[in-house]
This record gives sequence, C-alpha cells and structure tokens, in this order.
Amino acid sequence: MRHIDARSALNQYAKVKNGTGVMEATPHRLIQMLMEGALDKIAIAKFHIEKNEVGPKGESISTALSIIDGLRVSLDKAAGGEVAENLDALYEYMGFVLVEANLNNNITQLDEVSQLLREIKSAWDAIPGDVIMDHANKAKADDQAVSNGG
Repeated sequence: MRHIDARSALNQYAKVKNGTGVMEATPHRLIQMLMEGALDKIAIAKFHIEKNEVGPKGESISTALSIIDGLRVSLDKAAGGEVAENLDALYEYMGFVLVEANLNNNITQLDEVSQLLREIKSAWDAIPGDVIMDHANKAKADDQAVSNGG
C-alpha cells in the first residue's frame, strides 16, 4: 500500500470518527481504523434495519461503502501483486453486497460483509510490529525525499 493513498483513504474514515489519533497513526494503523469504522457502520446499519429506520440505515451503509472504497483505491497493485488484486476484487464484491443489503434490508448480507472484513482485519492485525515499523520508516523517508525535491 502506498503511504499517500493510505492518507487519502483516511479521509473516508474522518467522516466516521472525529480523527482522534489519526494524525499520529502509522499507515498500518490507518488501515486498521478504516476497517474498524466500516465494521462499526455495518453494525449500526443492522440496528437500523431491525428498527425499520430507512434513512439512518442508508446513511450507515453509504459510509461503510465509502470506507471500503477508500480501502480499495488505496491498494498498490504494482507493489501488492496478486494479493492486492485479490483484495481489490473482494472489496468490489463487498460493495456490491452492501448495495444489495441496503436495497433488500438484508441483515444476512451485512453479516457476510462483516465476516469478510473481520477476516481481512485479522490478517492485517497479525502483521509483526517490526514489519510495521520498517514500513512506516520507509514511508517517512519517501515523504521526506519527495518534499525535498528527491
């Protein structure tokens, strides 16, 4: 994942939370926050379906869609290869299922997307800390090189 793209994806998350800890977060943590935000919004949408609250349900699903789209567009397919391509297809599928869930008030479809996101997040959460720090340090060095005209 490109460092700059992770920051742009964060803009989607900023719509969900007040931005607490966002500016200090590593790109790895930003992705975790995005996934957490999407999971939260899907859970809220389920609540609104159960209460037959159409407007808030649609808003929650729309925000989850925006977050997932932010995750999708932040993928670096050149560096990520087959894994990034597979995630792209999975995020696209999740978006389709969320739209269907919204149209049909289908909690089962929301649960499906939540489960897929939790699986991706658990893999993301399992990345060792030293790998995360190496990536964060490289991203900082790349940002400095760009800001210095390098």
